[in-house]
Amino acid sequence: MATYSNIFIDQGSDFAMTVDLTQSVGTLSLTGYTARGQIKKTYASSTKVDFTVGVDTANTELDISLSSTQTGGMKAGRYVYDIEIVSSSSHVTRVLEGQVEVTPRVTTG
Repeated sequence: MATYSNIFIDQGSDFAMTVDLTQSVGTLSLTGYTARGQIKKTYASSTKVDFTVGVDTANTELDISLSSTQTGGMKAGRYVYDIEIVSSSSHVTRVLEGQVEVTPRVTTG
């Protein structure tokens, strides 16, 4: 079962966070795994924003990020997201999920 965690993103700013998976997946080695994640307005939305997700096999961590261009293109408000890891044999495990709150920006350009 995935860990539930809400995240807050400043509209128009770069976003980065590190997720330590040792509590979620235990002693699983992430060698050979890839990871992916998306943000959507609702679970059924066809419009999405893709996280860039790097796998740190040495520390059992995921490095998740969005560019300022990506967050600048999102309207302020509440979204949903999840992060999945995918084994070399294509086994998918959702490790993190929750809501995203995009806070509005004042300064532009």
